[in-house]
Amino acid sequence: MAQFLFIYHGGGQPDSPEAEEEAMNAWGRWFESVGQRVIDGGKPVGMSTTVNSDGSVDDHGGSNPTTGYGVFEAADLAEAIDMAKGCPILADGGSVEVAETFDP
Repeated sequence: MAQFLFIYHGGGQPDSPEAEEEAMNAWGRWFESVGQRVIDGGKPVGMSTTVNSDGSVDDHGGSNPTTGYGVFEAADLAEAIDMAKGCPILADGGSVEVAETFDP
């Protein structure tokens, strides 16, 4: 089995305790459906900073900033994409970038 990095972009912040609870429940249900294929459930992240090859720094996170990540196991990219299609961030207008990881 291969491992895939899921990089979450976008989504929104819940605007009430009830919305936060529902969001957490949605993520919990998704993780449960993925089961043993969760290698690292990941975390949300703050605004990113980019260090460019010329040494300049961009503090704005780019046009589609990362909002979180996770690491999952799948037989191949097609299976990883199918898993990502169930991610709750999609229902909140976000996206999931999927990339296979490799051992050095």
